[in-house]
Amino acid sequence: MDYIYVFLGLASLVVGGEFLVRSSVALSFKLHLSKMVIGLTVVSFATSAPELLVSLQAALNGFSDIALGNVIGSNIANIGLVLGITAIISPLAIDKAFYKLNWPVMMILSIGLYFILKSGREISRSEGIALFLMLFVYLWVLIKKAKKERSTMPVDDSIDEGLSKSSNFKIIIWLLIGAVSLYFGSELLVNSAIGIAERFGVSERVIAITVIAVGTSIPELAASVTAALKREKAISLGNLIGSNIFNISSVLGITAIIQPIAVKSKEVLTNDIIWMIGFAAIILPLAFLPKSYQLGRKRGILLVVAYAIFIGMTILN
Repeated sequence: MDYIYVFLGLASLVVGGEFLVRSSVALSFKLHLSKMVIGLTVVSFATSAPELLVSLQAALNGFSDIALGNVIGSNIANIGLVLGITAIISPLAIDKAFYKLNWPVMMILSIGLYFILKSGREISRSEGIALFLMLFVYLWVLIKKAKKERSTMPVDDSIDEGLSKSSNFKIIIWLLIGAVSLYFGSELLVNSAIGIAERFGVSERVIAITVIAVGTSIPELAASVTAALKREKAISLGNLIGSNIFNISSVLGITAIIQPIAVKSKEVLTNDIIWMIGFAAIILPLAFLPKSYQLGRKRGILLVVAYAIFIGMTILN
């Protein structure tokens, strides 16, 4: 039954995430926010909801390895799997925001997270607040740059303007469906994952960094693949890297504020986060060497192969 519950939990997270995004965007239009601001803030927060609910649920239940593994694994999956598959389907354009803002911020947060975990072997409430505050600084800089460079900054053109005509009743219903689906989806996923881990003698960390991480990255993967198939330019390397920034600063930040996250498995520091930093770092040379300003098919295959190696080594170890 645990396998069925995992599937139902993942499906519920996908449905909940979709309705939450829909209701959030519709509400943002009601508040007269610009499409650019909605894309850079509201949608980003909403698409991080599955990771947030899963990590928070795990931390509150005392399974901090799942809370950490979910975020670290999702960040690895976003680059190795999502970016890799998307680049294989259609080359990803590299914009200035990638190397001037998004990549440096992602690296600072990734390395910062390593030292936070290594120093005290936990993310305390004060450190959670610091991570969350960094998100607001990042968003402030992002929106400021976007207003100055409207032609080059990534703006999510996939946002449906038709949602601006949604009634208040619809928005409330979508919000309720999203919230309930995310809550029960996270409950099912965390509990069933723990059951599978206990049955096969696999640690919760391994389940979190593989199955759960891929599951919570499904919305990003689906959106990116759909955009790539349609040859839409709205999906850029900078947009996808931004998801990793939100995962560390908002998901781990908010979770740690509510419930400090302890490091229980040494592999989190000796293996998992090293892979995460490695995947984040390799993006820069892949994007510019040789100088092409796009992430093409060969580089996408390299990322997917590297991700497969990571999954294989994690399970075998």
